[in-house]
Formats: sequence, structure tokens, C-alpha cells
Amino acid sequence: MRKITFFLPLLLILMSLSPAILDFYQVQLRFPRVREALKTKGKIVDEMLSSQGISTSDFEVFLRAFKQEQKFEIWAKNKGESVFKLLKTYDFCASTGTLGPKRRSGDRQMPEGFYTINAFNPISNYHLSFRISYPNASDTKFADQLNPGDNIFVHGSCVSIGCIPVGDENIKEVYLLVARAKGMGQEIPIHIFPNKMTHENYTILQKEYASDTTLLEFWSWLKPGFDSFEKSNVIPVISVDDSGKYVVK
Repeated sequence: MRKITFFLPLLLILMSLSPAILDFYQVQLRFPRVREALKTKGKIVDEMLSSQGISTSDFEVFLRAFKQEQKFEIWAKNKGESVFKLLKTYDFCASTGTLGPKRRSGDRQMPEGFYTINAFNPISNYHLSFRISYPNASDTKFADQLNPGDNIFVHGSCVSIGCIPVGDENIKEVYLLVARAKGMGQEIPIHIFPNKMTHENYTILQKEYASDTTLLEFWSWLKPGFDSFEKSNVIPVISVDDSGKYVVK
């Protein structure tokens, strides 16, 4: 995504990701598009949660994206519990790049790896958006050292240069859930995979990309994170070692 010129109110929103800020979600509701999302989607979002036995006032969310399938998932759980439940799966409405990680600005690639959400934009050029924490500690080991790229968002609209667009109507639901979870103090994780890395799909990747040993090694770091969550619906503990490799515990 091209760089966005932030106005002063948005700078305050970016700063508000500090845990010291109070009532993050209430600050979000000062913005017309967030208020409109609440008006048109608030009841739908509450029903998504309550239908899974999840409190509408004390929950956490988890996001996953699959590039090949062009699917975006949002999961949730009650605070204090560990097992997530799938709330909804959305389609990407546009896509660029190929399978594989993002490594430089302008490569049109969507990142792959384990990230968090680190900024919210309620006045986005793409209706509503929130930013993925690319480049992370792993990316900085392997991406272009001078210009690795940045400003990768989940957003509305149906255009993309390496971001995850889900359309204006869908982003209203997603943004409400993520902003509310942030307002409850959660650091929100998002995992991005080349595809749904089942045994069958992973075997196909290994065959199709057999000549690219660097890419296959990278994907071998991601698969344990996919497998762990698929087995338990519990987010595994993930770290990055000194070499930049993801380590899943």
C-alpha cells in the first residue's frame, strides 16, 4: 500500500496503542465511519459473538489470512479462556503478488509470518483499516535493509498492493471487533500463511517449489504455527531466534 498522509487525529490514534491510554474504543467512536459501522453492524457483531457463547463485553480476537485461498478469518474467545472459536471467514476482494514473504518496498507482496496489529486508521482512503506489524524481527533479518517496505493494512475497498482488502461492508464488522478487543487491552495477533498448510497442501507446495530451497525453508518455519493452532485452537507461543527463524513452542 502507498504511504498514507496522517492527520493529527490519526496520529493520536496511533499513539493510543500505548497501554497507558484509556477508552481506546471510545476514542475510535469519535470518528464518523466507526460510528456508522456500529450503527449498521453492531448488532450483527454482537450476534456473531453471542452465538458462540462469547461475552460481548470481555473478549479477545485472533486473525488468520491464507494467500492462495484468498481467505481471511476472524476468531474470538472469552477473556481468561484459551480456546478460540471461528466467528467468520471473509474473502479477499483483490490480491497482488505471489506466494512467499514480502522482502522489499514495491514488490507488491503480502507478508507471510506471525504479526500483531499496531495501528488503526478510522479515516482511511480505504474506508477503515488497521496495520500489520510488518516488518517484524524475522523480516528485518531477510528483507531489504534500506527499504523493506511498510504500511501493510487490512482494509476496506477492493484494491490492493500487498494488503488484505475485504470490502467496505466486511471491514465494518472486522474493524468493530478488532477495535473493541484493542479497547479491552489485547495485543491482537494476525498470522499470514501462503495457504492452508495442511499435509496435502504443504506437500503440493514442496513439489511446486522444489527448486526454491530458501522459500521452502521459510515455509517450514511457518507450518508448526499453523499445525499447532489447527490442532488445539490455541495460539502457540512464537518467537524469533537470532538468525531470524520463527520458533514455535
